[in-house]
Amino acid sequence: MSATLTINGLTRWYPGTGTPTLDAIDLTVPAAGCAALLGPSGSGKSTALRLVAGLDTPDAGEVLIDGRSVAGIPPERRHTVLVFQSPRLFPHLSVLDNVAFPLAVAGAPRGKARDDATQFLDLVGLTSLAHRRPATLSGGQEQRVALARALAARPDVLLLDEPFSALDPTVRSEMHTLLVELRAAVEPTILLVTHDQNEAAVLADTVAVLLDGRIAQHDRIDRLYTRPDSLAVQGFLGGRNAVAGQVADGAHHSALGPLELPADTVILEGAATLVVRQEAIGLVPPSDPRADLVGVVSAVSARGPRAQVEVTVTGVSLIAESGPGERFEPGDRVGMVLPLDQRHAVPAHGVGVRPQDEAVAAGPHAAVRAVPGDG
Repeated sequence: MSATLTINGLTRWYPGTGTPTLDAIDLTVPAAGCAALLGPSGSGKSTALRLVAGLDTPDAGEVLIDGRSVAGIPPERRHTVLVFQSPRLFPHLSVLDNVAFPLAVAGAPRGKARDDATQFLDLVGLTSLAHRRPATLSGGQEQRVALARALAARPDVLLLDEPFSALDPTVRSEMHTLLVELRAAVEPTILLVTHDQNEAAVLADTVAVLLDGRIAQHDRIDRLYTRPDSLAVQGFLGGRNAVAGQVADGAHHSALGPLELPADTVILEGAATLVVRQEAIGLVPPSDPRADLVGVVSAVSARGPRAQVEVTVTGVSLIAESGPGERFEPGDRVGMVLPLDQRHAVPAHGVGVRPQDEAVAAGPHAAVRAVPGDG
């Protein structure tokens, strides 16, 4: 029930558009793996799923399942199943018969189809609702039925097009837990489309950031946050700190002074932008020996139990986050701790400094820069 999905150079132009919706994207999802396509609206995420499912035809490139091209193979014979945001259940069928439907279409006798469907209903925790109609279900229950129906078809690749985005946060979290459990139970290969960074982090082994029809970076979510290949990726993922300067002698040099870079990276010397996630920066008393920098708080913005704290250091504004119970006011002098392993330099040509044993991938997009402070 799993196969390796390979996308090579997949391109799609729509009539009347000046640029391709998808521009030669490459992506591999190993058997039983889960990759997420993460990007803003209009970035081409759903188009990619439609091309894999066979609901649209690429202008260039190919889709392979276990190394075999599916070009020209109709959707119903690709052994892929696409689950949409809307469950699209058959209103006139019971929950059990909705799940049994793909089995019946495949030629299974009604009794056998229902027996198999019951097993998948059990996996999603809805056996007790087998004889209900979809109209009597909650949104989360409907989506559970949709997942059970998709898995009952035993696809080689399960395609999920933002299936949980219409659910409220509590139910969405429950669905995330369910999908993790389903992965452990039946090991499907999954390609997930989402614009929710938390969802991608919870569900996917790797995340491909899709910007303007191109994959800007494909990596683990933790590396996307701390080792972005470009300022485009850094900005899309909410990174607020980007300081222009130069890399030389294993350090980044800027108005902040020299800041050492991690020793396990290949240092590409020259113009580069220092990036450090705001969540990674610690705020300490200015006299604390751990402080890498000392500055003055210029603004504080509430963010639920935490707060976003803007600190001006030698004319450069940096953003940090305070923890629950910490309180800062404009005008306070503070120290800033920038953990060495959280520092990263993005060279001017857009490919970040990477560990020695990993490949690099670049992607152009809008830049994010630090803004001058007041003093």
